[in-house]
Amino acid sequence: MDPFELITHYYPIDSEGYRILVTHSRSVADKALAIARNHPEMALDTQFIEEAAMLHDIGMFLCNAPEIGCFGDVEYICHGYLGAELVEKAGYPRHALVCERHTGTGLSLETILGRNLPIPHRDMQPISLEEQLICFADKFFSKTKLDKERSIDKAIRSLERYGQDGVERFKYWCKLFLG
Repeated sequence: MDPFELITHYYPIDSEGYRILVTHSRSVADKALAIARNHPEMALDTQFIEEAAMLHDIGMFLCNAPEIGCFGDVEYICHGYLGAELVEKAGYPRHALVCERHTGTGLSLETILGRNLPIPHRDMQPISLEEQLICFADKFFSKTKLDKERSIDKAIRSLERYGQDGVERFKYWCKLFLG
């Protein structure tokens, strides 16, 4: 599949949203692919990783986040599951799971309910190694500082406000993918 066919269906090529989405997603894909190449023993599906990493944030245009060129009417936390719906509708259910499960280090049903998040009440944590790797790589890049990769410490600090579970999961991924 060509992720750009789906991206250009929702994002005009000359839009700020397109520029931010594609630049950010390319950074995430490149980091995930570099890590995958360093771990042949994991037998990761690199074609899927590249495609899904390019699509993981496709739902952001539906959200109200003008600082990243998105002028929708829902909270940004919704971009994952809304993107998953778009990707699933296009016929890519496995890619859709990456969209749904990449927010933070994944969202448990307990977290969704406990924080009263405006998203469907189901577990949204990455399961496959490919899902985990894309979610991990995403934590090193923001959509507001496109030219800069975060250090491990900065990535951890960006997760701390959401609770210790996410920090611990990220540290586990550091050992799994970088250690």
